[in-house]
Amino acid sequence: MTFRSKFEKNLALDLKRSGVSFTYESLRFEYYKTHHYTPDFVLHNGVIIEAKGRFTGSDRMKHLLIKEQHPDADIRFVFMRASNTLSKRSKTTYGAWCDKHNFLWSEMTVPKAWTT
Repeated sequence: MTFRSKFEKNLALDLKRSGVSFTYESLRFEYYKTHHYTPDFVLHNGVIIEAKGRFTGSDRMKHLLIKEQHPDADIRFVFMRASNTLSKRSKTTYGAWCDKHNFLWSEMTVPKAWTT
């Protein structure tokens, strides 16, 4: 068995010597941190507008969690530049990420269709 640290290995050996039955890293639990999201703009029709210059990994994770936990929230993005890539190593643009995750998006302005 391979352990992540010498300390874990020593604990495992101690448990084994004591005759205690165990498994190592055999369970996996999902958990969510409790945070609060404050949208940039909320339109009269309930559409939520998030204005983004930079769209970081933590931003993307946050919005996926919000979408999962609040599926009725209509969050849409307006990017300064939707053609920016997620990182230097990625070919995925901000707009393509939104398309993949079913978020509506625009570049530089809020489309009139979103305001009615």
